Amino acid sequence: MTFTLTQLEEARRALDAPLYADLAGDAEVSFEFFPPKTAKMEETLWSAVETLAPLAPRFVSVTYGAGGSTRERTHATVARIAAETNVPAAAHLTCVEASKGEIAEVADAYWQAGVRHIVALRGDPPREGERFQPHADGYRSAAELVEGLLKLHPFEISVAAYPEMHPEADCADTDVLNLKRKLDAGAAQAITQFFFSPDAYFRFRDRAAAAGITADIVPGILPVSNVAQTRKFAGMCGAAIPPWMDRLFEGLDDHPATRQLVAATVAAEMCRKLYAGGVRQFHFYTLNRAELAYAICHLLGKRPVRAAAPLEVAA
Repeated sequence: MTFTLTQLEEARRALDAPLYADLAGDAEVSFEFFPPKTAKMEETLWSAVETLAPLAPRFVSVTYGAGGSTRERTHATVARIAAETNVPAAAHLTCVEASKGEIAEVADAYWQAGVRHIVALRGDPPREGERFQPHADGYRSAAELVEGLLKLHPFEISVAAYPEMHPEADCADTDVLNLKRKLDAGAAQAITQFFFSPDAYFRFRDRAAAAGITADIVPGILPVSNVAQTRKFAGMCGAAIPPWMDRLFEGLDDHPATRQLVAATVAAEMCRKLYAGGVRQFHFYTLNRAELAYAICHLLGKRPVRAAAPLEVAA
């Protein structure tokens, strides 16, 4: 990729100075959660929201289960965030096993709940190993979903990007062209699936720019504290787990606190390299826990906007 003089100076500073010394705090962040299944999980989720809200995220998003399996819980979680906090809430919405009419009902309910941001995804089949099959009266792709949603309401829409290629794509070029179709349909930005190599992100960003994509491509960051779980996630979205990461976490199964420290260190180092390359927006896959994301944001120079109550109840 081509670096500006400022970025080259920043890259040299990252090598010559303490990595996290006096960063400007100019990074913008967002966080992703999944809808809780139990009262205890809801308590954990809300604790995470309360911890991260003072960092003034651009938005927080809530995922949508395969085949719409968490539709009600996703809506309840997003609606509560929209109603009880001043943090902009974004809802995930997929094409899987839903007609256009059913999707319109869900989108209308979000709009009425005050949700103005949708993460529009084609979605994964509800049963592992199957290929996506569009509903007979549904949307066939995320690009079609984006177009349909914007006919209903003027949502801000984010879409997914795959730095290491979507598992179903036949080559990197067609994968980038699919991203361009989603953005051309009206999406405002793309959020990447997680990755563990800054070079993978930079190469993808360059391919996107060469294809005429000018929208922001926000890197999705997954701090890893459970390699086995991460490997399962990676297999679903085409991300590569480097061998050194397996070796790094060896012997830590019975040391959860140490795993947390190692996970934060690895993710923070990658974020610092992305920052050195000019990245100023980060999206964290929190798995409903705040500690790792908060630590990395702190290292990147983010500080709480208000020292008072973590959540400001909306009037």
